[in-house]
Amino acid sequence: MQNANFDDDKVIAPLLPKVERQRLHDTVVEHLRRFIVEGLLEPGRKLNERELCETLDISRTPLREAFKVLAAEGLIEISPNRGATVAKMTEAEIRETFELMSGLEAFSGELACERITPAEIAEIKSLHYAMVACRAQNDLAGYYSRNQAIHDRINEAARNSALRQTYISINRRLQALRFRSNYQTPKWDRAIEEHEAMLEALDARDGKRLSTILRHHLLEKRDAVLQLVSTERAPDTQP
Repeated sequence: MQNANFDDDKVIAPLLPKVERQRLHDTVVEHLRRFIVEGLLEPGRKLNERELCETLDISRTPLREAFKVLAAEGLIEISPNRGATVAKMTEAEIRETFELMSGLEAFSGELACERITPAEIAEIKSLHYAMVACRAQNDLAGYYSRNQAIHDRINEAARNSALRQTYISINRRLQALRFRSNYQTPKWDRAIEEHEAMLEALDARDGKRLSTILRHHLLEKRDAVLQLVSTERAPDTQP
């Protein structure tokens, strides 16, 4: 799947509504984060303030405030000389961050099995069925958002605020890579199978099993992303 061309207003304009003034700051951050996750703003890309202001129908002040938030999250980098660019992780950073995330997800699964409520399990099952429906419609964005919501609900069900804050911080750095790892259809189907196994472990309150599934799930994502990144960067190494 190719990234959308951000310079093409006909491509970008229909994707998101104009920013509502009452939620200006949060909405600008959400929009930019989504642009980055879905590849509309790819790693290493310089952010053009004029284009973004026109696309979001905002002034430069809230845009620059949003840049500061995204820089703190590690999604963009701000340089006095170059302005803002979308952050680009090295292969070593990708490997290490996914390994850390696999541990956070595994621990979340263990605690969730001890503390999750029947209502929370029902919500996760509902998200799973919605994710499967998106797969049937080849709706990658819908599939991904529900996929991530499932992982997020498991983390919330762990009921550990320190784990929660660390999880959110690390996951934001990986979201764009996790999204791209689903470009190949077989990976969608494999993820669905693994999510079905997660639901079975949750139903059984089997923390060790869910922990193992989640760790394996994230390490598979790591390998898929590293393979993708290696393939994309290979031409850059040619003489």
